[in-house]
Order: sequence, then C-alpha cells, then structure tokens
Amino acid sequence: MSEQKRGQTRRDFLLKTIALAPAMAAGSAVVGGFSVAPAVQAADPAAAQPARDYQPSWFTAEEFAFIKAAVARLIPNDERGPGALEAGVPEFIDRQMNTPYATGANWYMQGPFNPDLPKELGYQLPLVPQQIYRLGLADADDYSKRQHGKVFADLSGEQQDALLQAMESGQADFRQLPAKTFFAFLIQNTREGFFSDPIHGGNQNMVGWKLIGFPGARADFMDWVERGERYPFPSVSIRGERA
Repeated sequence: MSEQKRGQTRRDFLLKTIALAPAMAAGSAVVGGFSVAPAVQAADPAAAQPARDYQPSWFTAEEFAFIKAAVARLIPNDERGPGALEAGVPEFIDRQMNTPYATGANWYMQGPFNPDLPKELGYQLPLVPQQIYRLGLADADDYSKRQHGKVFADLSGEQQDALLQAMESGQADFRQLPAKTFFAFLIQNTREGFFSDPIHGGNQNMVGWKLIGFPGARADFMDWVERGERYPFPSVSIRGERA
C-alpha cells in the first residue's frame, strides 16, 4: 500500500500524516508546533492486548473476516505497539454501517454521476457506503479466488499485501465497482477507526492516541500546543476513560 512506498513503514506514514492533526485542530499558527510523544516500544508486539470480543451486526461472517484480515495488514501490530485489529477497527467499521453516514443520508444522490470526472470534483458514483462495502467485499473475495483459489482472509500476509496494492492502484479487476473506490473507503475508515474516540468502537485502550501522544477529549491543552514538549498527561476519552 502507499504507506510502504519509498522505504516507509505503514506506521511511519501514519505518524507523519496524523501527527499534525492536534496542532492544526487547535489552530496553531506553527504547523507541527504540538510535539508528538515518541511511541513507546512494545516489549512483545505479538502479545498485544486483543480487541474485545465483538459479533458484527451488519457484515456477514465472511465479510467481517475480510475486514479483520485487511485492517491487520493496513495498520499492523508491530514493534511500536498494537495495530488496527487490536484497536477494534473492525468493530468501528461495522458500527458505522448502521449510521446515517452508511446510508448516505446527508449526501446529494440525485445525479448526474460521471465517474470519469477528476476526483477534485467530488464523489461520482450512485453508491452509498453500505453498497460500496457489500459490492466491494464480494468483488475482493472473487478477485482473490481468481488469483489464488482462496478468499482474502485465507491468504498469506504477503499475498494479502499484494492484493491490497492491486486494489489501491486500480489494477485489481473488480466486476461491480472500481477497486480503487472500495480501497479508498476501506483505508479511510481504517484510519478513522484507529484514531477516533473509543466511544465509536475503535481506538480501544486509546492505542492510536498513545501512538501520537494525542491528549484526547481534555477540556483544554492549549498551553502545551506551542511548547515543543511532550504532553505529560494521559489521553482522556469522551467517557472520561484514561489511557
């Protein structure tokens, strides 16, 4: 995936792109003025605390197996700590499928739709997120079986990476919608689940916030924004949980 290009690891990419968010959200005049805490190296990343047990309410068991396998490759558990699977990102995505976002309740969906227009002109398909996932997951497993004789969840990590790269580049031959469109939704929702407040199902134990040193839902941390120092207090969730 793009996170691995030019010798970067996926987690390095996340740190570089997400680390700016606290400073920008706080309105800092100096981009990057809010210093991100160094990630704490896990003693045994393979033994990272797993996400809580969860049974999907929208995805089928087969679809959810794909989601779990894919997010584990997009943001993996590594020497810096837990990944998307341990953070509960699959739960986050499933829960999102039962929200107005997933049905396009606030989207303009009357057309005309022109998929050939530049992406700068906005989304150009008559499909809402629920449809993107249902069709995309079916196409992804169909493509996997055509390439390897197995569904995506049953492939090796290297094979899964190769198929995700093919989806991202648009080289994967999907039959019902563009592979790049499905991948774009999948990677965006994976990032959201990893860094969202835990109230939405992902970022369990606030592992995403710990990675970047984000204070979370604290009432005020403006005094620390431009100090260029590590924020010394633990992250706090909307419910008041502390990292």
